[in-house]
Amino acid sequence: MESERAILAFAALAQPTRLDVFRLLIAREPEGLPAGDIARHMTVPQNTMSTHLAILTRAGLIEAERQSRSIIYRAKLDAVRELAFYLVKDCCGGRPEICAPLIADLSPCCTPKNEATQEAVHE
Repeated sequence: MESERAILAFAALAQPTRLDVFRLLIAREPEGLPAGDIARHMTVPQNTMSTHLAILTRAGLIEAERQSRSIIYRAKLDAVRELAFYLVKDCCGGRPEICAPLIADLSPCCTPKNEATQEAVHE
């Protein structure tokens, strides 16, 4: 990922509604959400939401797919991975133990739901 793409992505996320929409779409992977549902969930007028979704799409953070009369939006998880990697790729300067806590902190967020449920039952 080059700097300009990273800046475009960060600029798109530097607005509260767009950041909230992006986080909502991440949480709703892989199904995604129709544009109208996103607008209702965020309590934002549909025309305003359309602008926010267009900015996130141009930044490469989300994608849209037409399904019948609806447009379903999904987060582009590869873009999230690229952006995170861009931020930390030079983090450890050849000393991976420095980045180990960061990687460990990211791992629990990706625990499959059935594993997380089983762990909660055993605690």
